[in-house]
Amino acid sequence: MTGGDLTGRHRAATDGPTPPDTASAFLGDPDGNAAYAAAIDRARDCLLESFATVDGPYAGTDHETLRARIDELTVVPETGDSLAAVLETVAEEVLTDSVRVHDPDCVAHLHCPPAIPALAAELLLSGTNQSLDSFDQAPAASVLEERVVDACCDLFDYPADADGVFTGGGTESNLLGLLLARDWYCQTRFDRDVQSAGLPPEAADLRLLCSDAAHFTADQAAHHLGLGEDAVVTVPTDDDRRMNLAALDETLEALAADGRRPFAIVATAGTTDFGSIDPLAPLADRAAEHDLWLHVDAAYGGACAISDSLRPKLAGIDRADSIAVDFHKLFYQPISCGAFLLRDGDRYRFLERNAAYLNPERDDAAGVPNLVSKSPRTTRRFDALKPFVTFNALGRAGVADCVEYVCELADAVADEIRAEPALELCCDPELSAVVFRYRPSDRGARAGESDDRPGSASRPALDRLNRGIRDELFADGEAILARTEVDGTAALKLTLLNPKTTLSDLQAVLAAVVDRGEALEAETDST
Repeated sequence: MTGGDLTGRHRAATDGPTPPDTASAFLGDPDGNAAYAAAIDRARDCLLESFATVDGPYAGTDHETLRARIDELTVVPETGDSLAAVLETVAEEVLTDSVRVHDPDCVAHLHCPPAIPALAAELLLSGTNQSLDSFDQAPAASVLEERVVDACCDLFDYPADADGVFTGGGTESNLLGLLLARDWYCQTRFDRDVQSAGLPPEAADLRLLCSDAAHFTADQAAHHLGLGEDAVVTVPTDDDRRMNLAALDETLEALAADGRRPFAIVATAGTTDFGSIDPLAPLADRAAEHDLWLHVDAAYGGACAISDSLRPKLAGIDRADSIAVDFHKLFYQPISCGAFLLRDGDRYRFLERNAAYLNPERDDAAGVPNLVSKSPRTTRRFDALKPFVTFNALGRAGVADCVEYVCELADAVADEIRAEPALELCCDPELSAVVFRYRPSDRGARAGESDDRPGSASRPALDRLNRGIRDELFADGEAILARTEVDGTAALKLTLLNPKTTLSDLQAVLAAVVDRGEALEAETDST
């Protein structure tokens, strides 16, 4: 054979450079495979000992202390240490000061405890390191992602020609939906191919609409799409914190009268603060009437689709042109894991491109799944494996049970708040988020009242109390609550995702809130 003799599949070692000693740190031969097994075992022990079995949601270490301590760590030493020693350092310096998302008192953000089947899948997908941009980098993974996307489309009652792709989460999914919406609108209204020709002169008048409770990524997407945040028109919400339809109609009329060009409505199925779900079916009617793209940000509330009892909350979502859904929220997957679903898969034509070295046109003709054409990213992880393993291990009903439980728990803790004179419920829960605030000892005080009446609380006083309560509980590692504002006044929030959290756990959190509030009031009175 030209080039010299070969022994099996590999040249003899004398034909080239000798592999470095650190080659033993890779899979693929007995030594590497054994090293991998030992490394995983040691990492597992560190996780269990320094994270999973530690009491409390957080150690309470402040950022200055953490920065000073971690600044002392060497990041790129000249020579390495044993992996066991490195993992021990990580356990002592990082894991012990990580938020323990599985703890019942970790109730702040849409930051779920990951299901164990998903953690097992994470091990498999990171170890195989498939790249979901081309078929020849991820053959089975590419086909399985398509299958999981099809199942997701079925879950939301999308038609057979729907399509989608896995994303890093709602931010990416929302950007992708609005990018396609913008390019679709420019193509259909101005015969303009934005991908090749750029934005038309009329782009200065393009507008997208969302509620004033929508996620900030609507503004962010407008910026990234070259439209500017001024292109986002917010519509007031009603008493249930949902987009107000009458206000939407007025806004559309005003935009038309002003010569502006709305191209998309962004509906929210599960706002970050309240879990509110915009009226999806009426919004689909408005989108059809005005020939607008309807994108639904269902990053949070999309999990209702898996539950027979909660599914009606999403009525009308099947009519949306696109949907963002996150699996790393109420579907209990490790970060990151999201999906973008497109009702008419043919509209991917506004995004797709071909590269001879990656996804040549001949592959398209042969039906080879090079998924780079569906994503703004090139290299992508095999995140679709995580929900696949979880759904198959727990079943649809098993996942639905968890989603339904935390929503029922939110209703139960809302009743506890209503019954406690020292607390005020800010809105009835729609999903699993509960927004409330501590009220001063004068139970007649309300946000926004002045200090004119003896014992009444001003808005600054309410802000100081509620922010102080949250900060002290975090600093002591007793509980992690979210902070937000409602009508300009500070509020607290329980975001319930953990199916192991009980009402008793939450009663203890509320008691701690009241205790801290009373102590802070006493300190203020003494000064």
